[in-house]
Amino acid sequence: MIRTLFIIFITIYTTTSFAQSKGKNTYNALLINVNYGFQIPSADLATRFGNNFSIGGGIDYLSERDNWIIGLAGSNIFGRNVQEDVLVSLRDRDGFIIGNSDAGAGSYALVVLRERGFHLGGHIGKLFSLSKKNPRSGIRATIGLGLLQHKIRIQDESGTAKAIANEYIKGYDQLSNGLALKQFIGYQHLNINRGFNFFAGLEFTEGFTQSRRSFNFVTQSIDTTKRLDVLIGFRIGWTISFYIGERGEDIIY
Repeated sequence: MIRTLFIIFITIYTTTSFAQSKGKNTYNALLINVNYGFQIPSADLATRFGNNFSIGGGIDYLSERDNWIIGLAGSNIFGRNVQEDVLVSLRDRDGFIIGNSDAGAGSYALVVLRERGFHLGGHIGKLFSLSKKNPRSGIRATIGLGLLQHKIRIQDESGTAKAIANEYIKGYDQLSNGLALKQFIGYQHLNINRGFNFFAGLEFTEGFTQSRRSFNFVTQSIDTTKRLDVLIGFRIGWTISFYIGERGEDIIY
């Protein structure tokens, strides 16, 4: 899925690059981007996961006057470093999980833990120009509100661990979500002749989450704990720009 979206973006970007006209990029603009990030967890999230990556996309409206930004963005979160062993109660003294298969009782199940999640939200902000020659390149600063969700993906690659089959897996995956604040500060470059565009900078996310499962098999209780899940990261993105004519009559790619 991610590879398909990337190919579609590159195709559109290549096509529109040939169609772009010369001239200053001073009109109202619609900006569509794909982006990639590296994130370090903090607060409660650091006890559950290690460093992660994310890939996403977004759309911004950039005003002709004063470079105000309003937009929507979303990203998928994924990682391999899971700090909590939620299956510890299912393991034997050697750390293995006994599975059931055609090989007979006593065979080991092959189970791996992964991080999965997403962030979806809206944002507002401003582009602070650093040059009169190109007023659309400079410091980009935004703040936003959205939804942060994460869970432990439990992959039974052998398909023999009956204790985590079907609905039972929900008792172990620690699915959590809640409202989240997000801030970004970095550099955005919009080519004066509508050529190659990009942005890069630091990103901070603070999620006020809690468990969304009715019962936690790990603690053998109902989990009502309020969490503070923080992500600190770096994000870089590539942008396609669509410029709307001065009177809103023409769109220039």
